[in-house]
Amino acid sequence: MELLVVNWNIDPAILHIGGFELRWYSLLFVSGFILGWYIMRSFFRREAIPENLLDPMLYMLLICTIVGARLGHCIFYQPDYYFGSWTGFFEIFMPWKGGLASHGGTIALILGIWWYAAKYGPANDFDFVWVIDHLVIPVAFAACFIRLGNLFNSEIYGGPTTLPWGFVFERNGETVPCHPTQLYEAGTYLLLGIALMWLYWKKLDNLYRGTFVGIFMIVCFGSRFLIEFVKNDQVDFEANMALNMGQLLSIPFVLLGIGFLVYAYTKKVPARAVHPEPARKQKEATHYARPLNQ
Repeated sequence: MELLVVNWNIDPAILHIGGFELRWYSLLFVSGFILGWYIMRSFFRREAIPENLLDPMLYMLLICTIVGARLGHCIFYQPDYYFGSWTGFFEIFMPWKGGLASHGGTIALILGIWWYAAKYGPANDFDFVWVIDHLVIPVAFAACFIRLGNLFNSEIYGGPTTLPWGFVFERNGETVPCHPTQLYEAGTYLLLGIALMWLYWKKLDNLYRGTFVGIFMIVCFGSRFLIEFVKNDQVDFEANMALNMGQLLSIPFVLLGIGFLVYAYTKKVPARAVHPEPARKQKEATHYARPLNQ
């Protein structure tokens, strides 16, 4: 049945100006960060966190995402190539040549958030769990955008399918419909982001810190684990594995998500930032309050 089969032959570049080209992937990648900034600003305003802390957060996220995702690909998927010769080693610093791994980006983000919370949290009444708990909400939308970018690049898709919504990725020489796993993941992340946003705006005061990140990691990496069954292997050595690298790397994050939920309902720290009331200064007795005999 080929009722909804799509012959996909979209140019990855939106426009070309000389040697410069603007790609859909780049536009969607940046758009995810911009949307995330506005979402976090609404959280900061609602919970009385200084907005001037948004800029260092944005810089941290950009650096950790790009560096972590690039190193993750090089270390987890092609270590022989990138660390086997000087040519491969120098290509580590060329992310535009392709090769970004979401698991590596996630690890780097956790480390970056830990630094951010340690630097700015004590003076502003938030901690590591509060930051990551809120941050996963815009991250879900950004992950959706990135997977749409993969679709425009005709990359990271699945094997042949007889389902009616297959994509024929013509730019890669495909002639049969394949699973559009980019859309499977993008749709999952979009629904996850919407659900977490609803929980935040409707149930924040009834939730404990760690709930959002726990749900995010279980759903995000649990769905990634399942979708990998129909996704093509990214590197040759995965063909001989019962579970591919994406699945093996997803398992610890699912377990970490369970750990966050256990933390949330064990510690029962409010999900909302709690600001202690400033101590009231005692008023000194005025001249008129002194006894008349002094």
